[in-house]
Amino acid sequence: MKAVERRLLRCLPRRVPVVLGVLAVGQGVLLVVQAELLARAVAGLDAGPLPWLAGAVAGRAVLAWASALVAERAAARVKAELRGSLLEAGSGDGAGARVTLLTRGLDGVDPFFTGYVPQLLAACVIPVLVLGRLAAADWASALVVAVTVPLVPVFGALVGMRTAALTERQWGSLRRLGGHFRDVLAGLGTLRSFGRAGHQSGVVRELAGEHRRATVRALRVAFLSSLVLELVCALSVALVAVPVGLRLLDGSMALSTGLLVLLLTPEVYLPLRALGTRFHASAEGVAAAGEAFGVLDGAAGKAPGRAAGTAVQDVREVRDAPEIVLEDVTVRYPGSGVAALDGVSLRVAPGERLAVTGPSGAGKSTLLLVLAGLVRPESGRVLVDGTDLRELDPVAWRARLGWVPQRPHLFAASVADNIRLGDPAAGEERVAEAARAAVAEEFVAALPRGYATVLGEGGAGLSAGQRQRLAVARAYLSGGPVMLLDEPTARLDLRSERLLVEAAERLLAGRTAVIVAHRPAFVRAADRVVRLRDGRVCGAARPGGRREAAA
Repeated sequence: MKAVERRLLRCLPRRVPVVLGVLAVGQGVLLVVQAELLARAVAGLDAGPLPWLAGAVAGRAVLAWASALVAERAAARVKAELRGSLLEAGSGDGAGARVTLLTRGLDGVDPFFTGYVPQLLAACVIPVLVLGRLAAADWASALVVAVTVPLVPVFGALVGMRTAALTERQWGSLRRLGGHFRDVLAGLGTLRSFGRAGHQSGVVRELAGEHRRATVRALRVAFLSSLVLELVCALSVALVAVPVGLRLLDGSMALSTGLLVLLLTPEVYLPLRALGTRFHASAEGVAAAGEAFGVLDGAAGKAPGRAAGTAVQDVREVRDAPEIVLEDVTVRYPGSGVAALDGVSLRVAPGERLAVTGPSGAGKSTLLLVLAGLVRPESGRVLVDGTDLRELDPVAWRARLGWVPQRPHLFAASVADNIRLGDPAAGEERVAEAARAAVAEEFVAALPRGYATVLGEGGAGLSAGQRQRLAVARAYLSGGPVMLLDEPTARLDLRSERLLVEAAERLLAGRTAVIVAHRPAFVRAADRVVRLRDGRVCGAARPGGRREAAA
């Protein structure tokens, strides 16, 4: 028995194995009584033992039901305790994988407690009781059974070690698939903004295929193991049945004794065969429990993960900042009678920083989505250097964009990998350069492993301002000539806002930028301010003392 299995058994209250053991003894005794009564009834052609036989069968059924009930309640209790302990331990550095562990993973522990543990106790008790009765009835048959019985656990252990390895691999692929899929869904908006959503479809498809292949391999070995155990048991029973049949023919054995031996011999092997089946059914739960114990012990050594959404592509060169023109752009969301943007016309000159202000619901975020190509106008058009945005390749256009949302999504990966989402091919020097430009280098250096520190899901462990600066570093690394910023200083204190504005000054240098801003600090960083109200442009101004927009 592996260390994980022993630890799972220690999670059970002490009375549970005792109760299950007593119930197993009861079932073993009733099994012997049942065989005795049936042999007497058949050999003597006597219906007298039949009511007692029915009572023995009913008694075995009641004991089996009681055993299942005790095991199910114990399993529910252990799972609840493990889930509570894992939730108290926090999300760690892989919340997506932790969700898979808390749900599907710990549910897989059920077969261990409801099937494997009761069957393990039965396999320890019932063969001994039955073999003892066989020895009293016919010592020769009992000797054959005693010699062949050890073959079953030997073959079962050999196959079980292979099954355990394959099942751990299967569980690992399922954990990666579930964790990655959750991370992708949580950060889908960020992935789309950086043009990585298509790549992630392929990654999820690849992980699903890996899990499917691992499952098929585990099932193949499980089926083969059943064949091996059935074959061993059938041959062993035949070694007893053939001599018994010959001895019955020559009259050297009584019919009642022969029937009793033939009835009891398969029952010696049956608990061991069933134990192999229960072991295969519980293997995934044992693998999940091993991971859960590793998390609780703080011993799960997770290597810095690769950020979901990373893709391999060539290093992009920064091209000249484009001119962006909106001509009578109208956007209306399905089911809404009011236009989010109503006939908006704007010109953003090459290299100009345009700040967009207005009350909530004025259409500011919709404007950014239109510029990013994520929302198509109902009417009007967006021109990029004179070319309609609808005629541009969406992937190529988004490759030219840098995106800093109001609530940036950080993945459960290293700091470097989160920054590298802007350019997956970037080396360590460029990542560090982007962090310096975003005024993030100081707090990154203070983290336990610097750029290799694995963040919690959503950037757990970092302040709002630190998360925003990592988003700025990500946009800086993308090198795109167009920057879209959606209220990046929302929810920040004054110091964080000052640092972020300082970082944005470097980010926006030489780039065409549209900034949705409420706070004065970012408005002062713009060349021109446009105010939206009810989806319409209702005014424009230039901050005092700011340079003129590029022509």
